[in-house]
Amino acid sequence: MRSYNELSKEELLQEKESLQAAYKKYQEMDLSLNMARGKPAPAQLDLAKEMLTAVNPEEMVDAISGIDTRNYGGLDGIPGAKELIASMVDADPNQVIVFGNSSLNIMFDQVTRGMITGYCGNTPWCKLPEVKWICPVPGYDRHFGVTEHYGIKMINVPMTPDGPDMDMVEELVKDPAVKGMWNVPKYSNPQGYVYSDETVRRIAALKPAADDFRVFWDNAYCVHHIYDEEEKQGHLLEIFTEAKKHGNEDMIFEFVSTSKVSYAGGGIAGMVASDKNLEDVKKTLTVQTIGHDKVNQLRHVNYFKTEGVAHHMSRHAAILRPKFELVEKRFTEELAGLGVGSWTKPLGGYFVTYTTVPGCASRTIKLCKEAGVTMTGAGAPFPYHKDPEDSTIRVAPSYPDLEELGQALDVFTVCVKLATVEKLLEV
Repeated sequence: MRSYNELSKEELLQEKESLQAAYKKYQEMDLSLNMARGKPAPAQLDLAKEMLTAVNPEEMVDAISGIDTRNYGGLDGIPGAKELIASMVDADPNQVIVFGNSSLNIMFDQVTRGMITGYCGNTPWCKLPEVKWICPVPGYDRHFGVTEHYGIKMINVPMTPDGPDMDMVEELVKDPAVKGMWNVPKYSNPQGYVYSDETVRRIAALKPAADDFRVFWDNAYCVHHIYDEEEKQGHLLEIFTEAKKHGNEDMIFEFVSTSKVSYAGGGIAGMVASDKNLEDVKKTLTVQTIGHDKVNQLRHVNYFKTEGVAHHMSRHAAILRPKFELVEKRFTEELAGLGVGSWTKPLGGYFVTYTTVPGCASRTIKLCKEAGVTMTGAGAPFPYHKDPEDSTIRVAPSYPDLEELGQALDVFTVCVKLATVEKLLEV
């Protein structure tokens, strides 16, 4: 079929009638399908079930540090857990603090520290007239929720396949009110992009006006490859190696977790930072807690000592790969060449971004919902939930099984086409 832009009004009306008939059939099926969030499927969660027996009740003392993992102590995590977190991002274990089960929780705490106590002797942000934050868009909605919670002014910076627009970033950091920048550098949420070497080097070499400016490097999908072949995996430069070349290691906070490696609610999470930043964090951490769940840390250490992170993630990839390939197949078959939008083809992570004709995202998502398919809300990948083009849709194919995913994609493609035809008929 020709592109919708090439059709006459009469042809568009005929296409609309045909799409409405197909859409009505889906409505009558009483579907209840969900592509809203990047949740691991039950089959993925089953992969780590042996972890639940990875701790021997008679061997609860950490062999390296001598810490009894059942008791208090070990504020910054047991050595094996530090090594595990560090190994996922090629970092130095000595630069790691292991927290609880959530990297988002660590990020929230770090923003809170900036607000309430300030970083490394700097003025707490709550005492400043204005605080600003750089937000690559589309981006991760929960990141934006943290900065919005504290009333921090968020500034949109467009994402490209190589990462954020660095010309804009380099200009924005000249403002001393700009205190931070969100990043998901590998298999970004929601596009699945990987920052290029040049982008990483430019971020590492930033010269911010604010001494307490911090790059929040949320390396959430560092080991989440869809393909096992190394040449098909996204390559990301190690940020601290590059930052040290410019004396900028204090500018970086890196966050890592096993939330989608082991269990979403029962993983371990860590932060990689410079010695100066680690000491600064520990000043408040010693007041905040006596220590996190070291038994769970030991459980992860024991399990991955045998299983290996790379092997474990290849088993995840075997479950996810057919789902991402099905998305690509259906979109190509049903939408390519029609002028109804475009989509990303990630090599890892949990999402595909679909970009509609401007003004069609909200309508597409509404149509999906009324046909029994739940999507992430329109505008979610932008600060304040405001997509200036109303064109970005985050597709999360991980949770449904293949049959359910196929049904959801059938509905989605019809809704995209119907929303586009409606928009073209308006003009």
